[in-house]
Amino acid sequence: MYSFKNDYSEGAHPKILKALIDSNLEQEDGYGEDRFSQIAVELIKKRLGRTDVDVHLLAGGTQTNLTAISAFLRPHEAAIAASSGHIYTHETGAIEATGHKVLAIDTEDGKLTPALILKVLDYHTDEHMVKPKLVYISNSTEIGTIYRKGELQELSDFCHEHNLILYMDGARLGSALCSEENDLGLSELAELVDAFYIGGTKNGALLGEALVICRDSLKEDFRFHIKQKGGMLAKGRILGIQFLELFRENLFFELADHANKMAGLLTAEFCKMNVRFLTQSTTNQIFPILSNSVIKELQKTYGFHIWEKIDPDHSAIRLVTSWATKEEAIREFIEDIKKY
Repeated sequence: MYSFKNDYSEGAHPKILKALIDSNLEQEDGYGEDRFSQIAVELIKKRLGRTDVDVHLLAGGTQTNLTAISAFLRPHEAAIAASSGHIYTHETGAIEATGHKVLAIDTEDGKLTPALILKVLDYHTDEHMVKPKLVYISNSTEIGTIYRKGELQELSDFCHEHNLILYMDGARLGSALCSEENDLGLSELAELVDAFYIGGTKNGALLGEALVICRDSLKEDFRFHIKQKGGMLAKGRILGIQFLELFRENLFFELADHANKMAGLLTAEFCKMNVRFLTQSTTNQIFPILSNSVIKELQKTYGFHIWEKIDPDHSAIRLVTSWATKEEAIREFIEDIKKY
């Protein structure tokens, strides 16, 4: 059984594992004060071209989202997200559990726009409702689309005009930045959003996300929030070593680029067979529409998620490639589809 269910089925890139092993018996301070974490933070700041941002290393995406969003918002304030957004659909109400409502907006492409956000602001008018304060976006989105620079600039301008916090979930940020459609650089994110995180778990690390806080008013006492939410690892070096390896050279981008290229191979082959797609994705998640009979046969040999029912006879499936996906696996999958 070969899995296309997600991009964290494998463990970690060998360079990361080697670095963890090589440093295993070295003694270091805990809670992110180790030299590995400190070097990793400086490398990320250098990539961003900013020394005035705060960088915090946390273990996972849900933990990062709930820690950041609950810290940034006052008790009566809410987050706005696409209805496909991770904090609305796949985090077990983590944001609501911290006391903050998630206001969901239906979108066709998983992306928010100023016009869509304005409708939410116009509806929530007074103190008898929660106050929309934070705009949550994902890049790449949960359905594989990305924000181009112009789109993000419009969102940034709108949020600043309306005193909203713009927060980006970057679980698959590497895939977005390496997309052939992307025109946005990592360094530009720190200029356009108030906070975002760089996902390691879904891009070659064993675990780990690097949260970048750009707006000064959001920085104060953030380590207190990490500790209170159970996110401050005693052995913080585990996170630091991994991000040090990811950003020492270009490993972070090389791994994301490979995942995208493997998904691109799948897309090209599906197009040759005139297969339709639920969304037009140039990242490492693709959503081909297949007959239910073909899906049933493929499930005997491959792991993947059935994403959406299209009609009584067809469904969209989600195929996710990773830093470790081999081209042979792609070729075998395509040959198996052709049998049916």
